[in-house]
Amino acid sequence: MQPEQEQEILNLRDRQLTPKQIARKLGLKASEVSTFLISQAEQTALASAEKGELLPVAQCLVDVNFANALLRNETTEAGGLGLVMVTRSKGYNRFVATTYLIDYWCLGVKDTIPPRNCNDSQYKNLVEHSYSPFLGYEEISLEQAQALVWGAIAYAKTLGFEPHRDFEQSKTHLGELTSEIGLKFGRNGQPCYVEGPYDNTKKIINTLKNSVGDGNFDYLCGMG
Repeated sequence: MQPEQEQEILNLRDRQLTPKQIARKLGLKASEVSTFLISQAEQTALASAEKGELLPVAQCLVDVNFANALLRNETTEAGGLGLVMVTRSKGYNRFVATTYLIDYWCLGVKDTIPPRNCNDSQYKNLVEHSYSPFLGYEEISLEQAQALVWGAIAYAKTLGFEPHRDFEQSKTHLGELTSEIGLKFGRNGQPCYVEGPYDNTKKIINTLKNSVGDGNFDYLCGMG
C-alpha cells in the first residue's frame, strides 16, 4: 500500500466511512483497509502510552435521572444513585471502559469497576448490562463526566466520606477535572442517606451527625 493511499484511508475514516466503503472508493480489499486501520490505531495508542498520555475518549455515558438531577437541575425522586461510564479507545474497535456508581445525595463514589478491556460487541453488551437497572442513558462530554464524579467525591468528603477503595484503580482512567462545572449535590439542599444492603448504617449516620449535626440531614433506612 502506497503512503498516498494510507493517507487517503485516514482522511476517509475521519469522515466516518466504514472500511468497506473506503475499500470501494479506493479499489482496495476491505481486509487491507481494516488491517491498516487496526495497525494505525494501535500505533497511536502505544505512542500516547509511551508519553504518559491518557488514551483518547471514545464515549462517556450517564443515566438519564442523574443527568436530569445534576446537569439539568430537574427535580427527581430516583433515589440518589447514578452511573457514569467513561470509555477510551485502545485501537480499532478496541476499548477500555470504567463505570462509577455515584451516590449523589450523600456518599459519593459508592462503587466502581476498574478499567476493563473489550471489543466492540463486548462494549455494547457492557453498556446495556450496566444501565439495565436505570431508566435509560445518554452521552455526555468527558468534562461533564469528570464533574459528576469528582464533584460527588468532593461533596462526600465534606460529610466525612471517602470514595470506594477501588476508585484508586479507576481515577487515572477518568482524568483530573479540567473545567469548572457548578453542580448541586445532596437532596433539597442537604445530605440524604439511603441505606444500601452492604452499608454500615450506624457508622454512616454517626458520621453525618458529627459532620453536619442532627436535623441537618435526612435518611431512609429499611425495616428489620
